[in-house]
Amino acid sequence: MATLQKIRNHGVVLLVVVGLAMLAFIMGDFINSGSSFFNRGRENVGEIAGHKVHYTEYESAKDQLTEVYKIESGRTDIDEELSTQIRNQVWQMMLMDYTLREQAEKIGMDVTAEELSDLCIGEHPHQLIQQRRAFYDETGKFNRFALINFLNSINQEAQDAEQAANLKQAKTYWMYWEKAVRLTYMQEKYTELIKTMVTANALDAKYAFDGRQTTVDVQYVEQPYFAVPDSLVKVTNGDLKKLYAQHKEEYKQTPNRTIEYVGFTIVPSENDFAEVEHAMRSLENDFRTRPDVENVVNGNSDILYDGRDYSIETIPAEYKDFAFGKDAKKGDCTDLTFANNTYAMARIMDCGYNKSDSVQLRLLANGEGTEDVELGWFRANEIQKSVADPAFNGKKGDKFTVSSGMGEQTFQIVDKSVPTPKVKLAILSRTVGASSKTYSVLYNKAKQFIVNNGTEEKFRTAAAEEGLTVMPAYALNANTDKVADLKNSRPIVRWAFEAKEGQVSDVFECGDKFVVAVLTETHDGEYRTLDEVRAELVVEATNNKKAEYIINQLNGVSTLDEAAKLFDTDVKTAENVSLSSYRFGSAGIEPAVIGTALAMADNSVSAPVKGNMGVYMLQIGQKHTAAGELNAEQEISQLNMRTSYSLPYQAINLMEQKAKVEDNRARFQ
Repeated sequence: MATLQKIRNHGVVLLVVVGLAMLAFIMGDFINSGSSFFNRGRENVGEIAGHKVHYTEYESAKDQLTEVYKIESGRTDIDEELSTQIRNQVWQMMLMDYTLREQAEKIGMDVTAEELSDLCIGEHPHQLIQQRRAFYDETGKFNRFALINFLNSINQEAQDAEQAANLKQAKTYWMYWEKAVRLTYMQEKYTELIKTMVTANALDAKYAFDGRQTTVDVQYVEQPYFAVPDSLVKVTNGDLKKLYAQHKEEYKQTPNRTIEYVGFTIVPSENDFAEVEHAMRSLENDFRTRPDVENVVNGNSDILYDGRDYSIETIPAEYKDFAFGKDAKKGDCTDLTFANNTYAMARIMDCGYNKSDSVQLRLLANGEGTEDVELGWFRANEIQKSVADPAFNGKKGDKFTVSSGMGEQTFQIVDKSVPTPKVKLAILSRTVGASSKTYSVLYNKAKQFIVNNGTEEKFRTAAAEEGLTVMPAYALNANTDKVADLKNSRPIVRWAFEAKEGQVSDVFECGDKFVVAVLTETHDGEYRTLDEVRAELVVEATNNKKAEYIINQLNGVSTLDEAAKLFDTDVKTAENVSLSSYRFGSAGIEPAVIGTALAMADNSVSAPVKGNMGVYMLQIGQKHTAAGELNAEQEISQLNMRTSYSLPYQAINLMEQKAKVEDNRARFQ
């Protein structure tokens, strides 16, 4: 099981996302049994493409992915931010799994057992397997023998409870990636099929070619919408209703809430600083004189003494000159210092010796069917102390055996880095934080704010009077993980969906802040209402009216000079305009204007053209067609290549949009 330990030792950051394979994961079997805790009908986290996602299935998937994170990152703690990331990733994986499964079943597509075996342990395993550092050799490349050794090791019989737990974790790790490979390959097969169904033809090739070859210089006069005073046009409620109906599908929404909040920052008081300084000064003599200084440190310091060897590169910068100075000797101490809210002092425990920074290790074969595994280079803090001590104290070529929950493992020291000067340093350090008394004072201040200001109006008024910044948080949906950058603020979201509009919350502790919120808006309809989008509709409707006004002004105008005189402006020129142009001269993004210019007859003047930023009048001379011959085969190949990049993503995205999805995760978070 050295490969499992190797993953932990490397502290690899989990990269589940590999292109479209970020969603590659198959969840466990659907569990139909009810729960004694949840009412029937409320035990499902959601529904995807007809599949009801049971709470137990969702939790099982979260637990499995959590174990994979722990193994690949070397972490045992899962904070709220990482937990949120795991929850969201599990849901996205389920969304892909069940929507893709539904479509694949319709066309009889599957991944056979033979295909899966070849993808996982064949001569050329899938990239998801090859990217796992657990199966790297000393050169940092995938090694199939390391993979085989890992698979052999997880099939052995456990000798005790600890080994059984480690084997279970290793099997969970492998099952995750095996399932990931299966779904990723299914996705690859499906998207390859989609690519072959949509290909460019000769007409597409000619259109694309002509669009680049034909250009024209366009003279134009522009009358921007902003040049027309709003008072000259009138927008009616009927205009807004008509626009709203046209754009209604753009205003689809999920139920959401808008809140405002204030924060009371939890900071230490002057008395907190004084108490920590007093405590540190009372320890100063013991720290300088006692032979068992490690007990003084480990009983009182934020930084524990572990006997590590510091090099000039790894020692904290503030102690470099002190510990590596020419006069440095064992027992020397610094004065008590204060910086960044931290009181600290250091003592040299040992110095004047050389030691390697890193060691190269090999795990020796421990039975039939296994081979030696090259583990690579490690620093002392990257491996367990039971391995680090004999590895760094031994000589090149030495072998040593370590007992663990996976049984006995024998290592060999392959090589060691050139020894460099080292020191052992004990650091007595305490960072000043808010005491329980300070904490209570600030908490009571936040509570009093609520008691005195129980309405939205009072909330805002009091915040202004007390110098508190009122922060808005818009469109929080039921599954929003946190409010802005507030730590552990998921409870605020839950509260917002239970509160009534205008209600002021209780106190929430969010990292280093006490937060009080007020619910300002609730939106539960399937669509945003006309009133909610009125401001943006007014802008569009006003521009439409201004376009009509400008076009009426141009009635009877037949030349650009007349138009320029009418609007007191100049005739401008946009050069080399083609169908592939992104911008139109200095006017900006105006696709309707570009299309009109290329469709005009040579040496002609256009009627007024309504654009994004204003109304335009155009005049062109002779169109220019660049020399060149259409290579239809090459053009089709380029068009297909562009399609192959975008189409799979669009197909998967559309597939998820069309699937019936009900997301009730908020009930369980």
